Amino acid sequence: MTDDAGTALGTLTRAGLAAADADAWWQARPVLRGEFEADALVCSQHWARSQQLLSCLPSKPQRRAHEAAAAQTLLTAAAATREAFLVQHVVDLYARLTSQHTRFLPVHELVYAASALVPGLTPTPAQVTSEACLRQADKDGIEFGQGVLLAHVLAQAQAGLHLCQAMLLPRPESLAQLHQLQATGSIDLGAASVETVGAASWVTLKNPKTLNAEDQNTIDAVEQAVDLALLDTRAGVAVLRGCHIDHPKYAGRRVFCSGINLTDLYHGKIPYLWYIQREMGFVNKMFRGLAYADRPADEVSGATLEKPWIAQLDSFAIGGGCQYLLATDYVVAGSDAYLTLPARKEGIVPGAANLRLPRFVGDRLARQLIMMERQLDCASAEGRLICDEVVAPDQVEVAVADVVARMTGSGVVSAAANRRAFRVAHEPLNLFRQYMAVYARDQAECHFSPALISNLERHWQAKTRST
Repeated sequence: MTDDAGTALGTLTRAGLAAADADAWWQARPVLRGEFEADALVCSQHWARSQQLLSCLPSKPQRRAHEAAAAQTLLTAAAATREAFLVQHVVDLYARLTSQHTRFLPVHELVYAASALVPGLTPTPAQVTSEACLRQADKDGIEFGQGVLLAHVLAQAQAGLHLCQAMLLPRPESLAQLHQLQATGSIDLGAASVETVGAASWVTLKNPKTLNAEDQNTIDAVEQAVDLALLDTRAGVAVLRGCHIDHPKYAGRRVFCSGINLTDLYHGKIPYLWYIQREMGFVNKMFRGLAYADRPADEVSGATLEKPWIAQLDSFAIGGGCQYLLATDYVVAGSDAYLTLPARKEGIVPGAANLRLPRFVGDRLARQLIMMERQLDCASAEGRLICDEVVAPDQVEVAVADVVARMTGSGVVSAAANRRAFRVAHEPLNLFRQYMAVYARDQAECHFSPALISNLERHWQAKTRST
């Protein structure tokens, strides 16, 4: 018996697992041969044995030290097998899942299709649902496998660009709702609304109880609203703003966005895929436009349906709210407004801000904002590096209307060309793909890290907050 085998088997048996079961698990470790079907079979068998032994242990909150060590041994071994399988087979896997790149699967369909094709590679919907009711600290992090899969897919140029295109396509629900918007001029999607008035489509974020925070209940509505604003060809520009808030501090005023709902995050109500759907979905759609199914979405050989975006920054843009600004073309802010990216206190990576923010403020200031939670007043010299106009708080809407008029007064025929020219110089789709390959894995690690929980308890007093 090797030292590794002795250590692993000793860890499992000290936790009360039967020695015969532990030994059978160790002996069944897969040796990959480079053949997809054969390797998928032995890996799936290994993942099933690992899951069976894990289910014999108490749930995470009830595990004693030996049991926690055994769980970690099983999870680490399964993760290593997952990495080995994807290193050899991710190109073939993605081709099979997408019928040789002829089908577009958004990430929430792709990861579950993978779990059906290669059982154990990623969790099933039922497995994810079983952990969804747990606090973040009490989860074993089975969704981490989704992040590993996406990281490997995005690391491959052909597969990764195909997945980026899939995420830039308009949602089927949006296409179905377009007629209603064009017939009535507006549509209320719950957590967001769209209203086309004159030359602009106005997208309003609507989660007032949490100061327009982002959560699992907002992501679909906001993406559909962005889709509709881009699909409605009657308007030449789109405006993103927050709704009016009924809150003692902001009563009757608009606020832009307070970022991710940290209370929901602490209580396990933000799934891992939320980050990827958000970043590769509606935020990237604002930045690049909507893709076509029959043409590439990149800047050189492809095309997108896009418009200039104006951000109406009332009160504050925190975290994800600040990330929105980096995807827009023009920002109008109130002189009392501020922006911040408190990623260090949250314990996560702030979307694509690490990629985009240095273009606005330079590398040093970007690191201060992201890594040291520096706050910028919009009216300051640094704030004006992100905000194009800063006006009195009661003049923000007037100023936005004036920007719309100036942008559309002589037509916006060159808007898409100029936006595309900026992107090909600073952030072409292939660069975004590479960034997301790193982000997919790193965000998964952050999302299930004990440090995230301690950060939220220390800086957000999350233990005392109820959802």
